[in-house]
Amino acid sequence: MRGTLQRTRWRLSLVGGTIAALVVGFAMMMVGTAQAAAGCQVTYAVGSQWQGGFSANVTIKNLGDAINGWRLTWTFPSGQQVTQAWSATVTASGAAVTATNVDYNGSLATNASTSFGFNGSWSGTNTAPTSFALNGTTCNGTVGTTPPPTTPPPTTPPPTTPPPAGDAMAAVAAMQPGWNLGNSLDAVGSDETAWGNPRITEALLDNVRAQGFKSIRIPVTWSAHLGGAPSYTIEAAYLNRVKEVVDWALADGFYVMINIHHDSWQWINTMPTDRTNVLNKYNSIWTQLSSTFRSSSPKLVFESVNEPQFTGSSGDAQNATLLDELNTSFHRIVRASGGNNATRLLVLPTLHTSSEQARIDELSATFTKLNDRNLIATVHFYGYWPFSVNVAGGTRFDATVQKDLTDSFDRVYNSFVARGIPVIVGEYGLLGFDRHTGTIQQGEKLKFFEFLGYYARSKKLTTMLWDNGQHLNRTAFTWKDPELFGQIKSSWTTRSGTASSDQVYNAKASAISSKTLTLNLNGTSFVSLKQGGTDLVRGTDYTVSGDQLTLTAAALTRLTGNRAYGVNSTLHAHFSAGVPWRIDIISYDTPVLSNATGTTAAFNVPTQFRGDQLATMEAKYADGSNAGPHNWTSYKEFDVTFAPNYASNTITLKPEFFAEVNEGAPVTLTFHFWSGAKLTYKVTKTGGNVTGTVG
Repeated sequence: MRGTLQRTRWRLSLVGGTIAALVVGFAMMMVGTAQAAAGCQVTYAVGSQWQGGFSANVTIKNLGDAINGWRLTWTFPSGQQVTQAWSATVTASGAAVTATNVDYNGSLATNASTSFGFNGSWSGTNTAPTSFALNGTTCNGTVGTTPPPTTPPPTTPPPTTPPPAGDAMAAVAAMQPGWNLGNSLDAVGSDETAWGNPRITEALLDNVRAQGFKSIRIPVTWSAHLGGAPSYTIEAAYLNRVKEVVDWALADGFYVMINIHHDSWQWINTMPTDRTNVLNKYNSIWTQLSSTFRSSSPKLVFESVNEPQFTGSSGDAQNATLLDELNTSFHRIVRASGGNNATRLLVLPTLHTSSEQARIDELSATFTKLNDRNLIATVHFYGYWPFSVNVAGGTRFDATVQKDLTDSFDRVYNSFVARGIPVIVGEYGLLGFDRHTGTIQQGEKLKFFEFLGYYARSKKLTTMLWDNGQHLNRTAFTWKDPELFGQIKSSWTTRSGTASSDQVYNAKASAISSKTLTLNLNGTSFVSLKQGGTDLVRGTDYTVSGDQLTLTAAALTRLTGNRAYGVNSTLHAHFSAGVPWRIDIISYDTPVLSNATGTTAAFNVPTQFRGDQLATMEAKYADGSNAGPHNWTSYKEFDVTFAPNYASNTITLKPEFFAEVNEGAPVTLTFHFWSGAKLTYKVTKTGGNVTGTVG
């Protein structure tokens, strides 16, 4: 999953719709030295549909040589979403869907068939997909090869003289810090409000500037606003709207970055099999944008394409060639258009905006070839995946998570910055934020962002926070998690002290004893411990020895008061720099689970949390093997397969969990709580029904 940045960015509102059964025949390219024949037929049938939902069945018939392991891909034309699947593992990135075999149906002999099904959701219309690809190659109805394009793509001649050397490093340094205006002009649909955000206003941009941001990335998706071939004329009203927002941002003093955004997975990804048409459309967009913004301030920056990806390619070598062709064509078009574009800063991404060394090396070769001092490299960073989404036990900002970050930033620094090529981390955050910012525990999240800001600064990387509306309220202009933004903002200029935890648990069933936290001083020194505006007394309420902060039993007794379940009081550790570290004093008892019955669509474990909070959940069969999705780990994905509901006193096991649980096989769940408590619970799926028992 690393390298595929999956974010929930699509909530479409479309009109019209039909239910269809679709049979698609296709052949796959001859691959490998043996030139094995390949081809297949796909039947896609919508069996039932209801308001907002539907059920579909997909049958794959292998027409070619036997295969062992299959991957079927398609794109939903109306933005539908798969909510539950069976007999296949189904994932999605935007409207692009991938289904892979499960252990019992991966082998397909010649003329053999297999089927899988899924439930989905839709809004406005439920148009059936019209094209499928099996194991990376596209449909044409026969068994054989796919011929290469016979007509070379159009190109724009390079400028006759290279642009003068500029100080791109200084400009990119001046762009720090940056913010993304996500899920607005990049929304897939006819309107910038299609994904739930309000219409962009001057007041919003003014307020973002006032928060301390110096650059703004404005992602733009163009596909719904283009005329037909060959001119692909951008709808005038939409182009004017983009220019209006850009001009507002420039007037505010921002550096501004615009790009081609979700088009990357909507149509640019088909370049391996539709190279000429993709380049025609891509080149037309950049030709029009270059003309429109030719005289705009040099503080306007162009980014060639967001998160480039290619479906059905032959592998890394072809991917690198195609991306180089896009980046090179973009460069030529912009430079040849003259005006401020002759020296405008241009941003080129790696494949998938990945920071893997192979992807960096591919982009580095393009930079060497172009020999233009006004170019910027870009990657995205969403952290070590198990931590980023809270799966596989990735609950803490530990040494593994930290090393993943330092390795990533070191690679781009050594390959680009050390050579005088500036780098923008065009998006950063945590992938779990697409569900909500509570997927990762608060203190662990704060440590991640504190370190990210510091290390990016040490490597001279400009960072742009991804915000699709989950961080800054775009009408009230307030931060939904002020503590998080406070930590991020502090990291732009200094380090902050943190601690091994932001929680101190005291069991009500036991006498209160002293508790110790390990301080992460991060180059600061400890100054004081406060409750509100009152200093706790060093030596009486607490002691500090090296990096060990110990709260005395007497102080904890006072701070817990009547020992009601939950947070009894809040302290803040102050350091010589940065923001204080919050410490919650919590009273709890071991949670209590109860027996329950329900269905695979809605099963809740009755839970008396009693002041505790859920960290993660394991799932195993009686033989010790892992149960549920991501069966390479016993620890399941937080909020995707299970979620606590503290208000309703339940832990919900989601349909996504039961979709990959064996029929009639008891599953032992182990719930891990932040206090350290662990509880087991057994669930058994029988048809659509579920029985849950304690122990």
